[in-house]
Amino acid sequence: MKKFTPITLPDISKARLPMAYPSKKTRLPKSGVVLAADIGGTKTDFALFEIQKGKLVSLKGQRFPTTDHQSFVEALHQFHTDKSLKIDAACLGVAGPVDGDKVRGVNFAWEIDANKLEKELDIKRILLINDLQANAYGLSSVEDDDFIVLNKGENEKGNAAIISPGTGLGEAGLYWDGTHYNPYATEGGHCNFSPTDELDMELWAFLMKKFDRVSWERVVSGQGIYNIYQFLRKRSGEKEPAWLSQEFQKTDPPIAISTAALEKKDAVCTETLKLFVKYMSVEAAQLALKTKATGGIYIGGGIAPKILDLINKKEFYENFINVGRMKHLLKDIPVKIVLNDQTALIGAAYYATMGIPE
Repeated sequence: MKKFTPITLPDISKARLPMAYPSKKTRLPKSGVVLAADIGGTKTDFALFEIQKGKLVSLKGQRFPTTDHQSFVEALHQFHTDKSLKIDAACLGVAGPVDGDKVRGVNFAWEIDANKLEKELDIKRILLINDLQANAYGLSSVEDDDFIVLNKGENEKGNAAIISPGTGLGEAGLYWDGTHYNPYATEGGHCNFSPTDELDMELWAFLMKKFDRVSWERVVSGQGIYNIYQFLRKRSGEKEPAWLSQEFQKTDPPIAISTAALEKKDAVCTETLKLFVKYMSVEAAQLALKTKATGGIYIGGGIAPKILDLINKKEFYENFINVGRMKHLLKDIPVKIVLNDQTALIGAAYYATMGIPE
């Protein structure tokens, strides 16, 4: 029997950022039960919420490794066993490009069709959004102490954006309409990686031989950590330590590399994470410029909160503002790491309420 891990659900009734409701609704429905899911290449989170007195109240939530199940339906059937609790609407935040009512995961094999799921699961409305769009919506209810500030900045108004290195690299924008934020999905993580110095050029050439094309996801993600490590290990000419090779057999290489860097056990691992943080900063700056995110850059995903001790704020800031003539714009942009790993689930729950008819 494949098991779930219970997760603690936050209070999502507090609005931190003024977020626009989808479908032009101005408030939550009066009642209803919604299912929220955050589906990624490594893990999937499920949660049930009930609308009570104008607030979303959590009922239960669980997490499991995505690859432990063959399909979304198989996983949901294990999570939701109480048939007496009727689900009125659902929102699935999925790590992949949404095409109408269908989505196929980028870093996992599930194919999800909302129309088919509505019939199979007897749920009147199932909404699909990109997981980073769900992340953006979730920022509305994340508390201030769930952030680590990398750059305080001066601006608090204008567009914002979120970049999330995890199994892959997700990016989304939040358009500011003057009163509310309007999140939208992008696939910016799949844009071309852009070298800025000789070492970057060497890395690019190394990865080109391996992949034929080098996107930002190839360097700013879990797989990116391993790619950078392999490049630096070969470049250094130093043999991989036996203990590290053994760790690679027991756990995912990005985790083993990050742990070795945090514990200062291997110079190549340490350099790997230093380069990773540099590239995360550079791509965050690119995203800020493309969206003119004067309202802030948020760094989500599962990696950044785990390597906080390896993030030098001064170096991050210097790499972030190293954009030539636009330096004056970026130096005033707030940059924050999101510590709450339930942010996308919160956003999906928020969005799911829009599927409940008036």
